[in-house]
Amino acid sequence: MIHIVLYRPEKPQNTGNIMRTCVAIHATLHIIGPITFSVDNKDLKRVGMDYVDDLKMVFHPTYEDFVKDNPDADIYYVTRYAKTVYSSYDLSKNIEDVYLMFGRESTGIPHEILKEHQDKLMRIPMVPEARSLNLSNCVALVAYEVLRQQGFPNLATEEAIKGPDFLFKE
Repeated sequence: MIHIVLYRPEKPQNTGNIMRTCVAIHATLHIIGPITFSVDNKDLKRVGMDYVDDLKMVFHPTYEDFVKDNPDADIYYVTRYAKTVYSSYDLSKNIEDVYLMFGRESTGIPHEILKEHQDKLMRIPMVPEARSLNLSNCVALVAYEVLRQQGFPNLATEEAIKGPDFLFKE
């Protein structure tokens, strides 16, 4: 299972989009606080739509609490300071629990945390002049790479609601 870990997210719109992505891929969302908005915020739920009712979410008051609550977590840290591209990691056999941590929109993951885990840092390639990509886009990009490597376990690879041939039966 994929676990998306947000370190002190700042924008409820991004968090709402990430909530929706987590539901769509059966990922658990971990939010590390403190945060400046409520996860019960109406705007957050509107972005997440009705999907949030199916969300598996855990709130950890601090990073230390997250580590204590997940002592054996296999965590990968997505950061612009990584030297290894996210798609270079072989996560195809890691069907158990993979934790992908993403930092704050303004400052990322604290440098002290990154320095402690240099062998697990992932980079998303972009032009040298760009500082960052949108957080919710980064989550989807990296999570779907893990799922692609694993063969999209338990995910529909054809239209399931209206049927696989719906387009041609209209």
